[in-house]
Amino acid sequence: MKGIILAGGRGTRLYPVTISVSKQLLPVHDKPMIYYSLGMLMLAGIRDILVITMPRDRPLFEGLLGDGSGFGLSISYAEQAEPNGLAEAFIIGRDFIGDGAVALILGDNIFYGAGLPELCREAAARKTGATVFAYRVDDPERYGVVSFSGESGLAETIEEKPKRPRSSWAVTGLYFYSNDVIDIAASIRPSARGELEITDVNRAYLARGDLHVCRLGRGFAWLDTGTHDSLHDAASFVRTIEHRQGIKIMCPEEIAFELGYVSADQVLARADLLGKNDYTTYLQRRIRELADA
Repeated sequence: MKGIILAGGRGTRLYPVTISVSKQLLPVHDKPMIYYSLGMLMLAGIRDILVITMPRDRPLFEGLLGDGSGFGLSISYAEQAEPNGLAEAFIIGRDFIGDGAVALILGDNIFYGAGLPELCREAAARKTGATVFAYRVDDPERYGVVSFSGESGLAETIEEKPKRPRSSWAVTGLYFYSNDVIDIAASIRPSARGELEITDVNRAYLARGDLHVCRLGRGFAWLDTGTHDSLHDAASFVRTIEHRQGIKIMCPEEIAFELGYVSADQVLARADLLGKNDYTTYLQRRIRELADA
């Protein structure tokens, strides 16, 4: 399975901060925002990744992530000139996806919870259909909303930003699809707001009975960093967990080492390039701990 990180858009809800820089390059506590989505794909077992950005931001992402070899990955880049909807990622990434399955994650979403990597690997292992993750929220009208049958517990409807939501379960920004998502995305038409909606893609799978919805209940966290308040909340959450446990959330160098993608020497050499700071100190301490375990 290949992975796509959608890191486009203008981030207007974060203006003036994002007038000159991509939202996904902003810090969430001690890491660039995109590290959290990158780490999630890595934990799902995905190593071949396409980052889709706006043209002006591409050189900055390339400078940050390079070709991915520092993380034991292969990272390539493509451009989305205008924010035409999430489903456009599959049109832009058609050649990259090829004839295999693909996962899409939004570059401004943060996931956390024990057992989440296993859930993602289960989703990645499915041979057909789509898997999405739902999370209970207080303001479902801001999201794509999935409702469930009271009898079977299976997904029944999916609506995009409904005025009267049928449930409190929002579809998160992490999706796993079989290869036919390429043709489904190419077949849908822009919505009233002029975008190719990911909800329409999910509806297509739901209509044929091939949509799996995994509900993330207690013990999981899903953070959307699209506003100043939510960005602050996400940074506070990450800081609290990291300070309490002494282990970083979604540190790609650490993940790469634990998965056997890079050696301890490679991580330590990368740490030396990052200068003298707490992140470097953490990498040096943590990799030695793991290597000695």
